[in-house]
Amino acid sequence: MIFNRRITPQTACFFYMLFFSISIFAQEPADFVNPFIGTSNYGATFPGPIAPRGMASISPFNVAGHQNKLEKDSQWLSNPYVNENTFLTGFSQVNISGVGCPELGVLLLMPTTGKVETNHLKYGSTYSNEVAKAAYYSVNIDKYKIKAEFTASKRVGVSKFTFPKGQSNILLNLGLGLTNEEGAMVKVVSPTEIEGMRSVGSFCYNSPEDAYPVYFVAKFSKPADKFGVWKKPKKYEGVEAQWMTYNDKTRMMDNTIKTVIGDSIGTYFTYKFNKEEVVEVKIGVSYVSIANARENLETETGNKSFETVYKETYNEWNEELSKILVEGGSKDDNTIFYTALYHTLIHPNILNDVNGEYPVIKRTKIAKTDGTRYTTFSLWDTYRNMHPLTSLVYPKQQSDMIKSMLEMYDENGWLPKWELNSTETFTMVGDPASIVIVDACLKGIQDFDIYKAYFAMLKGADDTENNPLRPGLKEYIDKGYLSTNYRGPVSTTQEYNTSDYAISLLAKALGKKDDYKRFTKRSLSYQKLYDKDLKLFRPRLANGKWYEPFDPASGANFEENVGFIEGNAWQYNFMVPHDMKGLIKLMGGEKAFSDQLQKVFDTKQFDMANEPDISNPYLFNYVKGEEWKSQEMVKKLVAEYFQNKPNGLPGNDDTGTMSAWLVYSMMGIYPISPGDPIYTITAPMFHRITIKLDPRYYKKESIVIERQINNDGKINSIEINGKTLNSFFISHDEFVNGKLLKVIQN
Repeated sequence: MIFNRRITPQTACFFYMLFFSISIFAQEPADFVNPFIGTSNYGATFPGPIAPRGMASISPFNVAGHQNKLEKDSQWLSNPYVNENTFLTGFSQVNISGVGCPELGVLLLMPTTGKVETNHLKYGSTYSNEVAKAAYYSVNIDKYKIKAEFTASKRVGVSKFTFPKGQSNILLNLGLGLTNEEGAMVKVVSPTEIEGMRSVGSFCYNSPEDAYPVYFVAKFSKPADKFGVWKKPKKYEGVEAQWMTYNDKTRMMDNTIKTVIGDSIGTYFTYKFNKEEVVEVKIGVSYVSIANARENLETETGNKSFETVYKETYNEWNEELSKILVEGGSKDDNTIFYTALYHTLIHPNILNDVNGEYPVIKRTKIAKTDGTRYTTFSLWDTYRNMHPLTSLVYPKQQSDMIKSMLEMYDENGWLPKWELNSTETFTMVGDPASIVIVDACLKGIQDFDIYKAYFAMLKGADDTENNPLRPGLKEYIDKGYLSTNYRGPVSTTQEYNTSDYAISLLAKALGKKDDYKRFTKRSLSYQKLYDKDLKLFRPRLANGKWYEPFDPASGANFEENVGFIEGNAWQYNFMVPHDMKGLIKLMGGEKAFSDQLQKVFDTKQFDMANEPDISNPYLFNYVKGEEWKSQEMVKKLVAEYFQNKPNGLPGNDDTGTMSAWLVYSMMGIYPISPGDPIYTITAPMFHRITIKLDPRYYKKESIVIERQINNDGKINSIEINGKTLNSFFISHDEFVNGKLLKVIQN
């Protein structure tokens, strides 16, 4: 042994870095997840627990009450939790992550102490000591000195309340939520069980006629001393429960049942504790029936403890997140990366119960699946990058999602547009399901009925009578564009073009030559809306004349605009992902194209928070010699908009779309043209990324992206399996059948 050896600063630094590296390496991917990211700046994520693609989820509900910093009525908010708020009124059991319209955020469980109070503005409380991680959330409820902890399985939310000595209560409020659908029912089955339903379904302010039920069963680990139900303004109390112990089994002597139906209703369980006590509550949910909610609860959680459920769901998260392993980044790099990947694994989520049952579109009957029926298809957002990421990393899930889409086609006559819990909302514009299906098919995911999918696409693309996917289709086919007679005519035309191009790719693969030519021609009609004087796209009237007066900048920040949906002419100026070479020619060549693209960034017209221009940072890769601009721009945007803090998303996550952009950007590849099996390349932000590939769909076990760097400079060369790639683009097949993609920076 050597004693008294002087440790130099260099040696100390070496050991510190070694310890830091070992510490990072020792952590599992799930340990880096920070669910608070996106809970501010309109990110619309929630910090509570959910299983990967789970039906049930728990979120603290802090958007009701003027005590909050964000003083808005809850019905105008799109998510149940805003990080800046301070007033808690319960914990909702079914939620949506990262959407721009309110829905769900219902079945609010709330622990209290003292006298039972049923007005949420009176029983609400401030809170402290929040902890959020994959599969777990906890918080201290200040007013009552209660510690609340939560976890979840796929279809069951599990709550754990640590109560102080004295009278304690657990409330289930069915009158509070993000929207105001009418109709609920709750029944106290016994002093340890509640069942009921609550109407939901007015997503993006849809008609109340589209409301549908979410069913639930709640089971308590301890029998209540007293229970009751309320219907505003009255309260109905259950009997004092009398108990006896016999052969280690607790039996109720008086089992009076209480039921209430209405709008502002709820139930409460009351306990008299002589010391600190813990009560666990398991709530199973279903969109089919109360019986199925009970079966979901029993099958998934049964007699499992809170800790067991948490560990199982944590392990599931870790398994999914470990499909991509990153090395060489800081702790914050790992955190934002794995949290983004976590957010892409929330939606689409399962709809079927453990017995396979689910409601069909329009809810005319209950069907049954042997696989997985998915729901929550925010396709206008997710076709651009989230679904391509799923095809690459989770192809079996993507296959099941496509099968779900085809089931919806069988049930509804159309592919989905923006489907939620078997209700087609027809939100946003375009025909995005076609792009998702083609993108997956051309990447080798073909274990579904491809011809059914193809003919479903043709129906959406050709049927001009009462077509809910493509309003104005006849005018689009006749003129090549939509006029101002229709909503967002320029952006809608561009969306139709993108879908038509995807259909042309599948037509070509299937040997449908006439369809291939027809849809290729249709996909280029955006050119008719290009104003060469302005170097921008602009709307036309039905008579073909330009719309006047025209302000290219109007429409930003979700303002109204005659020509565009959620954007303006600048933000849609490059939304032609399938024909960038054609756009370059239309704009007058590479220099004019590059100058106009740079102008979008220089004049601050680029909107990182929305989809139409989300691929713009990568478009410099189409101009030889200017690829370095994409490298610099992507790195700058990641640093500016994606951070390890609540406002660490640029805005609404759009069911994982913004997060998918980050995952791709940090890996150094991006699916530049949805439908096309191709990636463009920029500088990876980790030294090494290993993507594990599913052997059911891909030949290789994994693909490694490696960054060889001297001074963080421009990319000097790119190699695939040791061979120089003379391009900043690589096909999907070349990528997944390779072994090592090396990016060398000088």
